[in-house]
Amino acid sequence: MKSQNQVILSIGSNQGERLENITQCIDLIHHQMGTVIGVSKLYETPSWGFDSAAFYNAAVVIHTYKSPQQVLDCLMIIEKQLGRVRNGQSGYQARTIDIDIISFNNDLIETESLQIPHPQMQHRLFVLLPMKDLAIAFVHPILNKTVTELIDNCQDKSECQLILDLKGPLANFDLQQFRFIAIEGNIGVGKTTLTIKIAEDFMAKTVLERFSDNSFLPKFYQDQSRYAFSLELSFLVDRHQQLSSDMAQFDWSKDCVIGDYHFFKSLIFAKVTLPEDEFQLYSKVFEMIDTAMPQPGLFLYLYQNTERLLQQIKQRGRSYEQDISAAYLDKINEGYLTYIQSQTNLNVLVIDVSDLDFVKNQSDYISILEAIQRKIKT
Repeated sequence: MKSQNQVILSIGSNQGERLENITQCIDLIHHQMGTVIGVSKLYETPSWGFDSAAFYNAAVVIHTYKSPQQVLDCLMIIEKQLGRVRNGQSGYQARTIDIDIISFNNDLIETESLQIPHPQMQHRLFVLLPMKDLAIAFVHPILNKTVTELIDNCQDKSECQLILDLKGPLANFDLQQFRFIAIEGNIGVGKTTLTIKIAEDFMAKTVLERFSDNSFLPKFYQDQSRYAFSLELSFLVDRHQQLSSDMAQFDWSKDCVIGDYHFFKSLIFAKVTLPEDEFQLYSKVFEMIDTAMPQPGLFLYLYQNTERLLQQIKQRGRSYEQDISAAYLDKINEGYLTYIQSQTNLNVLVIDVSDLDFVKNQSDYISILEAIQRKIKT
């Protein structure tokens, strides 16, 4: 799964309720386009390049899988939602909202509709001062200067008055209290994708299952009865070794760790794949090891209906998974839900993602974050 794009946006308003326009704009960006992971202070600055009322200006940094053109298209929709009317006139104009793409990763982009980094950014204090507040490691890809250096060399002497500190959508979102979050779900549900996405947005550490390195997995899908015990035992050993080594590297006083699996999944899959006598032997080995394994502060289970699971398994195209049956997936789901119901000391959050696409639809992803936020409050 590729990393998300990091995009810096400059936001301005000099018509109507300027503060409300800015805050609504940030909220719409967060819910419709990309996760707002950082927000600058709010500044009041004189209009730049034309005679008009003073602007409120701010900057945000977002994470998104969208392309530069998709970002631009989405921003124009948001501007329209907030009452901006483009009349086709050239030159600068007063406006309820104005959103400019300042940077997109560290890319150089030049099309008919886009020029990135923004060609005027180094000349505008109302862009540079909010960018400095974001405290990100930005270096201009053409000028090879940091934001601080750009400010020092900027010829714009406009007075930029600090108005107030803005709070971003994630300002009160404290995942650290959980320390360790385990995201689980059936095959193909997207738990690794969600783990990476949340970890990037909250600067958390990750523990990702190394399933692709297991040589028994393709053999198991070809002949389950023959390779089930070897597969489950090898997974048990691999997960124990990985969790033991990875968890020892974290600073639990400050690190938040998100994993795309929990150790007990070994027991869930073994229950489904092994005959009873082999499962009893396996359970004894599991119980000996499980007591030393870290327990999550939050166990997030992604439920998805079997039809959608089969579609996603087919889409990701792993050859050895293409013959997985609906009955097998049903048993895995049942095993998880039965286990969850039996664990009274497990802090569980179950989210039905059958109708969600948290990669393509930002609002679906935010609905998951909001569910976690409600769990934090309770």
